[in-house]
Amino acid sequence: MSIFLAGHKGLVGSAILRKLRKKNYKKIITISRKNLDLLDQKAVHSFLKKKKPKIVIIAAAKVGGVYHNNTHGADFIYENLQIQNNLIHGSFKNNIKKLIFLGSSCIYPKFSKQPIKENYLLSGKLEETNSSYATAKIAGVKMCEAYNKQYKTNYLCLMPTNTYGPNDNYHTLNSHFFPALIKKAHECKIHKKKTLTVWGTGKPLRELIFVDDIADACLFFMKKKTKSFLINIGTGQDKSIKNYVDFIIKKLDLKVKVKFDKSKPNGVPRKVLDISLAKKYGWKPKISLNEGFDITYQDFLKKKNNYK
Repeated sequence: MSIFLAGHKGLVGSAILRKLRKKNYKKIITISRKNLDLLDQKAVHSFLKKKKPKIVIIAAAKVGGVYHNNTHGADFIYENLQIQNNLIHGSFKNNIKKLIFLGSSCIYPKFSKQPIKENYLLSGKLEETNSSYATAKIAGVKMCEAYNKQYKTNYLCLMPTNTYGPNDNYHTLNSHFFPALIKKAHECKIHKKKTLTVWGTGKPLRELIFVDDIADACLFFMKKKTKSFLINIGTGQDKSIKNYVDFIIKKLDLKVKVKFDKSKPNGVPRKVLDISLAKKYGWKPKISLNEGFDITYQDFLKKKNNYK
């Protein structure tokens, strides 16, 4: 069974690749951005026709944190729409019946009821700061749904919550909040800084999942028959940004004062996924925040010079 993994060098894609290899999958198809531009429809369709994979996993996407989303919205909506359209429609044209589209929990409304169920999609307004990215991902979800309905394909959408782990982007301006906090806290430790500045009020609540758990979910549902085409992937537990800051300070044994920069955006007030559907099918997360942080911090230490 051949599997084409799009986006194998990213945070989630690299974790899926590690998991596939660990499980002894032999026919894994990957290709670099240099050799295949996923924005090029003709090139993508030709590649799929030539390789003829049985399964396509879409982990490729343009991603970034609140600041980058807010200032580069056109790039986020254009590139993500192009990537997913080319891969989903290309899979259909080449008779690929099984596809997994990895989305994001940002598809759900800003003031959604909590915990967030899959059927809360499109029940309210999106968070403004990343609405371009979210809109593109929603389009991917609805595209999979439409193809399943019209063409009887088996296209599954997995919606992970906030993700962290090895191979993350730790840049303080264009990364997600947790890797950015790791970098800021490390700089305090190395340079003996007295103040750790954190964006926003520290009050928003966030759920985190270690990336290897997402990879595990991907392989689990790749082999599973489901009636549902949209499934949340998370831990079902959340903490405030302040709690995560306190956790990292304790882990790194820092002696700092925390300053919350209230001029910076908070994002959504709370975001925690209802994962009862995933659990119903037999999947649940395995890796604790403590274990996940230790692995991630070691990865950061290897790559910290890339983020000066």
